[in-house]
Amino acid sequence: MSSEKGNYFDWVYQVVREIPAGRVTSYGAIAHYLGLKSGARMVGYAMNAAHALPDVPAHRVVNRQGILTGKHHFSSPTAMQTLLEAEGVVVQNDQVVDFESRFWSPEKELNP
Repeated sequence: MSSEKGNYFDWVYQVVREIPAGRVTSYGAIAHYLGLKSGARMVGYAMNAAHALPDVPAHRVVNRQGILTGKHHFSSPTAMQTLLEAEGVVVQNDQVVDFESRFWSPEKELNP
């Protein structure tokens, strides 16, 4: 099971590394792209474990409404917002403003 989990996390991290600065995607969009039955919750588990990996921009993954649900897994409760704002993403009340225009779809972007 642990090697399966490792492979799963690696697949998620590969997708997350493709998200451009200034854009965000959702846990569900990643799960859908990867065709993973375990869904958004398992992508969330992978993101929770990614914060120690400097090459995985976990701050760019939010819930399906653009809410920063993973913020508690960062070094401080405001770190996720700070990282997004440094990339030009506006966040108000823990939610990405203009989420639809900032949304990056792995299915569209990685399957030309």
